[in-house]
Amino acid sequence: MANTLEPPVLLSRLMTFVFAGAVAVVIILILTVTRIFPLQRTQVFFLTTQPRNDVEISLTTLSVNDQNLALYKESFLKEYIKARNEIIPNAGVMTRKWQPNYNGMVYTWSSPDVFAAFAATKMVTAMRVAIPEFEFRCSVNFKDKPAPRAENRFAVSFTYSCVDNAGQPMSVDNSGQPASKDYTIVIQLEMQPRIRWSERLRNPLGIKVVEYTIESGGGDPLDFGQ
Repeated sequence: MANTLEPPVLLSRLMTFVFAGAVAVVIILILTVTRIFPLQRTQVFFLTTQPRNDVEISLTTLSVNDQNLALYKESFLKEYIKARNEIIPNAGVMTRKWQPNYNGMVYTWSSPDVFAAFAATKMVTAMRVAIPEFEFRCSVNFKDKPAPRAENRFAVSFTYSCVDNAGQPMSVDNSGQPASKDYTIVIQLEMQPRIRWSERLRNPLGIKVVEYTIESGGGDPLDFGQ
């Protein structure tokens, strides 16, 4: 019949349409990839802001019995003890923790008198004279939650131990024997009504340690050999 296509002819025309469509898709993909090609290169951008160290933030006083504030203080006390006493074999990290400015954690969280006593310890003095490569680490393990003594006054008990880079225990007292040592520190906190702009991330509630008294343990953990 004149109006009828034989199967081989129909299949041939169908394959021609499929092939033409595939070629068109490939051409479109090539054009698209060509247009976005610059995005395949690494582009580096820097965003900087102007420091505002002269700006002060006013804080409202929260109830000392507020549950969230109590939990925050408990966490703050533990973080302060760790920042002050824990040592890791990384001079860069230790510098950021102990440096005497508002970039330092201990400095930001301490009153001037408390930080001055901290800076007079043997370990901090040695680091100030020459930044060492620490070949040991010291850790703090808390025995219990900080115990309230009075309003914003707490006793924090912990075990202090040190090991060398091989994991061998080191002496932390006069005996010369590898050992850990128990300490109880009495800490008085004070809520600051204002904080510096540079403190807003490290100390958003404006809490300062205004007293750091070693109640038991025989001396500051950072005065090795006492």
